Amino acid sequence: MRAVTFTKKQIKRFAWIAGSVIAAAAVVITLVVTSVGTRAAKRLVPIYSVDTTDKKIAITFDVAWENSNTEELIRILKDNDAKATFFVTGDWCDRYPDDVRKFNEAGHEIENHSDKHPHVLGANVNDLIADTRECSRKIKMLTGKEPTLYRAPYGEYDDNLITTLDGMGMQVIQWDVDSVDWKEPSAADIKKKVLKGVKPGSILLFHNDLANTTEALPEILNELKSQGYKFVSVNELILKDNFTIDPNGKQIKSTSGTENTAKITDEKIEAVMAQYSDKLAALGLTEQQIAQAREALKSGDISTLPKELQPLAQEVLARINEVEVMAPNTSGSTSNINTSSEPTK
Repeated sequence: MRAVTFTKKQIKRFAWIAGSVIAAAAVVITLVVTSVGTRAAKRLVPIYSVDTTDKKIAITFDVAWENSNTEELIRILKDNDAKATFFVTGDWCDRYPDDVRKFNEAGHEIENHSDKHPHVLGANVNDLIADTRECSRKIKMLTGKEPTLYRAPYGEYDDNLITTLDGMGMQVIQWDVDSVDWKEPSAADIKKKVLKGVKPGSILLFHNDLANTTEALPEILNELKSQGYKFVSVNELILKDNFTIDPNGKQIKSTSGTENTAKITDEKIEAVMAQYSDKLAALGLTEQQIAQAREALKSGDISTLPKELQPLAQEVLARINEVEVMAPNTSGSTSNINTSSEPTK
């Protein structure tokens, strides 16, 4: 039997693809269980796109493999007056620090794609925080800028991840147009798939270190420019405050500037904290400490709390955000009338 050998680059890519397939299966299973067992609970979702009539879109790259086309990507983007957002891993920063600097010096945005590219579904909060902080530390060391955006490895997420990253002051970013370039289709197929899905406010997903992406990108950008689209960074595209996110991950500007702060009311805080009375009692918190925690939850900023309390506070905050409306039912008791719908990619 003839032996088959693979290069180091091929082995890494096969491992990544296998991880993506497993992650996709896990997400599907999670969605089925969630939709069947907890239809009344609102599932938190990242930002997939932005609701806008302006013809602005964000080109993004997930960067975790090698660095074969760094110079080409910089040239192609420059030729098309395009600013892109590169979600890089801390491991890639370690291996290719000069490339990180090149992307940054070319005016592109460098954001967090985790440190070691782990699976994050059901991750321990402390492990998730440590991994995210380490990647941000490396990016800041190379660019002088603190990342404010996070894209999870394999596109995985759950309520725990979104709440944790929100508590760290970071927005979780997905995409609504997937080039699927990692499957290595032809450049023509990539172009066709991307152009079919783009609309104002779209976030496009590509990967670096792929020859087919390098080939397809110039024609994609040129065609979108001819349609009047402008290429901006994710931070330029997304809303920073006064917004909601619909079940499909579309970020929508709120009609009222107070809509977000109004979500967390005293009634909601009391209702959820009552469910945690046993845990709070076990911690031995004083009335003053509980009052401070209540104020932190109301503001949505739990960074002022002791670090050992923050994981519990994040859990409580997620529960508060799930409570859309508590209204009396026909029997006189209260019921959660929030509805949920799973996101589509």
